[in-house]
Amino acid sequence: MGSWFWPEGALAVLMVGTFALGAFRLKLPISIAMGLASVAGALFGGFGLPVRHLVEGMFGYLDTVLIIACAMIFMKAVQGCGLLDSLAAWTVRRFKGHPVLLCVAVTLLIMLPGMITGSSTASCLTTGALVAPVLVSLGVPKAKGAAAIAMGAIYGMIAPPIDIPVMIIGGGIDMPYVGFTRPLLFATVPLAVLSSLWLLLPHLKGFQGESEELEAKLRAMEEVPLTPLLFLPFGVLVGLMGLESLFKGVLSLGMPLQFLLASGAAFLVGRRSNPLSVAREAVRDAMPVLGILMGVGMFIQIMTLTGVRGFLVVSCLAVPLALLYPVMGISIPLFGAVSAFGSASVLGVPFVLALLGKDQVVVSSALALLAGLGDLMPPTALAGIFAAQVAGEEDYFRVLRHCIVPAGLTVLWGLGMVAAANPLAALLK
Repeated sequence: MGSWFWPEGALAVLMVGTFALGAFRLKLPISIAMGLASVAGALFGGFGLPVRHLVEGMFGYLDTVLIIACAMIFMKAVQGCGLLDSLAAWTVRRFKGHPVLLCVAVTLLIMLPGMITGSSTASCLTTGALVAPVLVSLGVPKAKGAAAIAMGAIYGMIAPPIDIPVMIIGGGIDMPYVGFTRPLLFATVPLAVLSSLWLLLPHLKGFQGESEELEAKLRAMEEVPLTPLLFLPFGVLVGLMGLESLFKGVLSLGMPLQFLLASGAAFLVGRRSNPLSVAREAVRDAMPVLGILMGVGMFIQIMTLTGVRGFLVVSCLAVPLALLYPVMGISIPLFGAVSAFGSASVLGVPFVLALLGKDQVVVSSALALLAGLGDLMPPTALAGIFAAQVAGEEDYFRVLRHCIVPAGLTVLWGLGMVAAANPLAALLK
């Protein structure tokens, strides 16, 4: 039911404008700016201050919030036991004489936390923070190294097994999160390899011989020997996921509990750390993402209440087929300035409905890839900001400039997947 006070189109402009005012001019946290935009939408939509809807919206992504928080605790526990440091040092030592392989290995290492948590922030703050100084020692400029970390973090966020934008799209069209592994690997791995070669290879090819600075960094990272026992947390996590899949309907731990149990295993091996301190640090690092998710929930709840969301769905369905692909390629990443997750919910769902003749799994995977680019869009730009931070680059816009070519290739790749969704589905399933 549409609002009676302002038409839906005007309300959409009002809400986005209020968000932009709060984020850009008032320099409010993104989550607060989204809450302010939600309140403005409700007031001018004629619904007053609907506290129930605002609170309900805040908890709309509670499952996702719990998954990200617990997955972040797991990654911090794994980092605390010394596995990530030792693995990063081993990777550089093993491949530093082979620049192409080193590019690929470093990028896959950056992607790993995002694949597990579904958050680009996790990749930037864990493995991204580890490899950033190493890349600088290998001769990679800070801005380019940060760009490689940002792109790897985004591809990790979209890669399986955890892809939150796809889960959000699936929730909007009642599609289970099943059969996405191969399409998501096809969507991310080739792009991750190409972007790493574009950003890192020219500098790594010029690296000659040994570097005392690099050797000192690697020795510091090798405090804990890389042994099979150190991989126990990942073994526990994979085992729990496998058991739940095997005994579906009988054993149902849920992903948050699986991550917490696997975190417990991390405290039994390698370097000793304080579980409470690790949990506090993990939740503190995850708080910007968790806050944004709660703000997105409020924003979308009010858009639904006032009819703005329905207006956007109808507008997407009315786009002529000739313009559908350019509109998708521009609007989905740009809406990520609000949030990549919000983009998946507000625009991803209607575009999937507009493409019902194509395989929904492949289309959803491609649209999630486009939504992931939202983490490069100011003012949120989570991947760009955190990657610049860990690399020691003060101006994150310098990082974003180096991301333009990989991001453009990503848009073309995603739209190509949508265009060829049915043939790809036959190959990948």
